[in-house]
Parts: sequence; C-alpha cells; structure tokens
Amino acid sequence: MKILLLEDDVILQEIIEEFLIENGYEVNSFYDGEKALDAIGNSHYDLLLLDVNVPSINGFEILSYLRDIGNTTPAIYITSLAGINDLKKGFELGADDYLKKPFDLEELQVRIEHIAKANYLQDEIEFNGMRFIPKAHQIYIGEKVIEMRQKEAQVLEYFVQNQGKIISCDEIIENVWEDENVPTHATIRTYIKNLRKMFDKEYFDNIKGEGYRFNII
Repeated sequence: MKILLLEDDVILQEIIEEFLIENGYEVNSFYDGEKALDAIGNSHYDLLLLDVNVPSINGFEILSYLRDIGNTTPAIYITSLAGINDLKKGFELGADDYLKKPFDLEELQVRIEHIAKANYLQDEIEFNGMRFIPKAHQIYIGEKVIEMRQKEAQVLEYFVQNQGKIISCDEIIENVWEDENVPTHATIRTYIKNLRKMFDKEYFDNIKGEGYRFNII
C-alpha cells in the first residue's frame, strides 16, 4: 500500500513515516502542500494522510481540488484542528476519516486498515471461481495470485462489467484512458494479449472488424 504523508511538523512526520514503513507501507512524505499535490498528480497513491495547516496549499484546499477533478483516492486528515466545524468541513470535502492530534499510532494503523479493507473488498468481482480485485491489480485463483499492471486491471474490469457485449478498441480507449495519452489500437491488442496469457481458459472472443467480447460462461 502506497501512502502520501503531508505533515509539516518535522519530528511528527519522521515518527509517522518510520511507524508506517515498519508496518509494511510504502511512504512518500512532504512538508509543503504544493509539492504534495504535484506528487499526487504524477504518481498513484492508495491513501492520503493530510495535515491541514501546511505551507503553500493547505490540506482542505488539496482535497477539495482533488475531488473536483474526480480523484477519489481515500484520505485521512491528521490535524490539530479539533472544532466541530473543521471536522464537518473535512468530511464535506470528501475525507474518509478525521484523526485529531495528538493520536496513538496504533489508532492510525487501525483506521488505515479499515479504509484499505473497505476500498479493496467493495470492488471485488467474482467470476468462474476467481476473485478479481481491480484496485489491487490482482486475481486470486485458489491460493494462486495473478499480478497485473494498473491498465491491464482497468481493461479487464471494463470487459467483466460488460461481459457478452462486443467492445471496440475505441470504446476501451474512451472509457479506460479518459484524458490521458491516447494509446493506439495496437497497444490495446497487446493489453488483451497479455490478459489472455493470465488465464487457462479463453475468455476473449475476437470479433473480426468489430472488437472483442468477454465471455464468463
């Protein structure tokens, strides 16, 4: 799990970062809101830990901007702001949790685990005895775990959600890539080729001149 930590208290930041790393998390830490926002725009994070009163751009402004542009990365505020209006504002902006300083590190871990479980398990898809978790980029087949890249997981998720329907390369690009760099049809075919190799059974039908159809049954 990759976590972005925004905390301008140097000592507290080091304490939280060390604790999270010791518990198996990957952590990128920032003191400045603008630099944290740049990092969020250039990398994928599974969770945001945001202080509010930080230099450049405060934590409230960061989350407000992210939610406005459709970024749904789970976020926990860790702040000394204890007033009910601040708490209310944090949740209205789209925070998943709000932890008031000072707090116990074990409590932070419990809250992180709760959010991680909620966000991964609610998106679990089962088909043909397999468990597909798109946000984790994983498929579980019994005790076997298939790892895939993020875009492969997103392409597979779109096919699973539209099983039985003929889907063109253009439709995949429109629904999976959004405003990102548009791939070629050859790139889409490569993704589907890679996905085919992950399964013992053939799930993808190639419909000549039209696209692909994903058949679970």
